[in-house]
Amino acid sequence: MVPWRRMPQTDIPAAAPGAAPVAPRHEKLNTRAAGVVALAVLGSRVLGLVRDTIFGSLFGAGEYMDAFIMAFRIPNLLRDLFAEGALSTAFITVFTKTAAVEGDEAAWALANKVATAAAVIVSLLTILGVVCAPWIVALLAPGFDPAKAALTVTLTRIMYPFILLVSLAALVMGMLNAKNVFGIPATASSFFNLGSIIAGVGIGWLIDPHFGQRAILGLAFGTLIGGAMQLGVQLPSLKRLGYRFRPDFDWRDRGVKAILRLMGPSVIAASSTQVNVLVNSVFASKLGNGPVTWLQYSFRLMQLPLGIFGVALGTVSLPLLARMAAAGNTVGFRTELARGMRLAFLLTIPASIGLILLAGPIMSVLFQHGRFNAYDAFEAAAALRFYAIGLCGYAALKVLVNAFYAIDRRKTPMFVSFGAVGLNLFLNWLFTVRLGWGHRGLAFSTACIATSNFIILYVLMHRHLGRLESRAMLSLLLRLCAACAVLAGVCWAGDHYLLAHWAVERFWPKAASLAAVIVAGAGAFFLCASALRIREMQDISHAVQRRLRRA
Repeated sequence: MVPWRRMPQTDIPAAAPGAAPVAPRHEKLNTRAAGVVALAVLGSRVLGLVRDTIFGSLFGAGEYMDAFIMAFRIPNLLRDLFAEGALSTAFITVFTKTAAVEGDEAAWALANKVATAAAVIVSLLTILGVVCAPWIVALLAPGFDPAKAALTVTLTRIMYPFILLVSLAALVMGMLNAKNVFGIPATASSFFNLGSIIAGVGIGWLIDPHFGQRAILGLAFGTLIGGAMQLGVQLPSLKRLGYRFRPDFDWRDRGVKAILRLMGPSVIAASSTQVNVLVNSVFASKLGNGPVTWLQYSFRLMQLPLGIFGVALGTVSLPLLARMAAAGNTVGFRTELARGMRLAFLLTIPASIGLILLAGPIMSVLFQHGRFNAYDAFEAAAALRFYAIGLCGYAALKVLVNAFYAIDRRKTPMFVSFGAVGLNLFLNWLFTVRLGWGHRGLAFSTACIATSNFIILYVLMHRHLGRLESRAMLSLLLRLCAACAVLAGVCWAGDHYLLAHWAVERFWPKAASLAAVIVAGAGAFFLCASALRIREMQDISHAVQRRLRRA
């Protein structure tokens, strides 16, 4: 077996003089905490769908929504690159180890240094982004006509400060997660959606009651208000933990350096993902009015099960895996990593099948309202089917990538992501240009990248640990195939009989029929999985039963 590697001493703070040694604890993946996060994320994702449904019904899938989505994507690139990606992951890892070795006081001091640095640096990036917005839009959306590009520039300048708000919100979330507080941080994004919906629609109506081009500015201002709410709702919980912010410019602290060392490869790895987003945006901008919005809405729907399951498991597993890595607990690390990936597959593979088979009626029920017409729903459903292929790969990556950071193999995901850039460019050209699949090709390319990244990283982690409970993984997948075959049969039958006329049905009969098919499919899958004695399903069932008895 490959020997276990402890984090280098430069990345783990040494024990304070005279401090008592930390006793090893037997820990396992907290499914209850994962459930809390899953419920909170479910609420956020549902509100995100409501947000998209309202915006789509008011503005349709034309040039205005294309401009808004592209403008929001620009600060989002930095958010994914720094705030909710590299910074959050690196901070949780070092903050958790600092608290475990040196105590809470040292951890809070480190948090002050990082918060001060983040506020200063991201503020400068915000100013730079506002100034350079025309060039950024020209780079990301070269296919936009001049009027559409000008509107995108204006919206970008309004929304760029969002990156500062969400960066601080991600930092606060990291502190709370490291202290095993998961519910409030996971709920925070719901407040972003609420703020952006209420404020965005309200300001838009004040600007233009008919919701023409000028009203789209209201959505941009609503985004800022939502970002402020996402940050503000977490602060009382952080204060109750004993944290008090004090500006600290001592950025040469070894804890800060450890975070920067972790962030470096993470930023490079995440930058490759953002390059892929940039490439996809360039291709989508050249496909006319609509594809940018269709892809955004279908990806948002694919993120619903991803957020509920993949993000929840990744959020809960990171502090646990970091503690096990710091303690040198090889067996526990391997066991909980494998368990997290099995749970990700168990929860997302059936969701993928449901989204693929029921994409048409799902998109119609959720988005076919107002100016978002049947043609828009049809095209968005086509993209959703291809996105769903990569759902399980996305979810498992949320757990697996965190494991590499926890054992200080942070460069491995970085190198793997480099290859993904070239592959994504080739697949986009192949599917979109050569084969003429349009926006469908962009969705399929994204799914292929997620799946290939997971397979490569899984093989590398298996080699590093010597074994990764692959037999248990294979057993789960074989049983899942049988359970999912039953699920697929129920969905197919429901789509061809109960939903046979969904394209011409009214909303409520169509929604009721869709809900009946989903409930029947989920019930059939649960019964089949229980009959096949899938252990992870039994764990989830027992956890739910305990929760209900306690309630």
